[in-house]
Amino acid sequence: MVWLFDFFRAWFQSFTQFVTYLTSHLTPTATFSLHLLEQSLALGGYPAITFFVMIESMGVPFPGETMLLLASFYAATSHQLQIPLVIASAALGAILGDNIGYTIGRVGGRRLLERFGRYLFIKPAHLASADRFFAQHGDKTVFFGRFTTILRLWAAFFAGVNHMHWRTFLLYNAAGGILWSILYGTLGYVAGRIFHDNFTQIERMAGTVSGVIAFVVISLLVLVITFFWLRRRQARALHAQTDQQEQEQEQARSGSV
Repeated sequence: MVWLFDFFRAWFQSFTQFVTYLTSHLTPTATFSLHLLEQSLALGGYPAITFFVMIESMGVPFPGETMLLLASFYAATSHQLQIPLVIASAALGAILGDNIGYTIGRVGGRRLLERFGRYLFIKPAHLASADRFFAQHGDKTVFFGRFTTILRLWAAFFAGVNHMHWRTFLLYNAAGGILWSILYGTLGYVAGRIFHDNFTQIERMAGTVSGVIAFVVISLLVLVITFFWLRRRQARALHAQTDQQEQEQEQARSGSV
């Protein structure tokens, strides 16, 4: 048990140094430069990865994905970080952050949207539509949302707002977070092996990959929604046709009598 105590003590010390540095350099008007991310990673190590990804997953615009890519890049070039632990730290941050966002949405998200949603052009009818959508496609939204920036920020919150079952949310959230961490961690690591000191090239590559994934995910969601809508419409038309035939048969029997 001594090694476990030493591990958590080192983890806490790294996290404390990282938070101290971040709070002293991050102001309301500051932007996340690559230098700031590098210093945060150098001081915080694995806790910094978890922190950045967690804050982004809570719904706060934060460079969690960039931090994962940067940490994976350094794992390939400097060997001061281990890529399995980088991926595990990012996955932990994704799961924790999404669950915090889910809890916020479930506890007070709906009241917040009902009160201030009009300033974001969100109407009660939109909330009702979101309820129906999450009832049918919430699991897919939570899973695939991890791979697109907007949904990564807000999917967990809206899952909580619409009271998605927590166990279902946790299952798809964890699966999406782990797969996302593996894919982007591997991308950063392999690209680091290829490009060495050119992290800007990796950022551009990741942006392209994110754009392609977002296009594919959105296209799949549109296709799935369209498919179910057409099938429901066809079922309604068939049901109406059956009712009409039954009425005609009933009228024919009444006439024959």
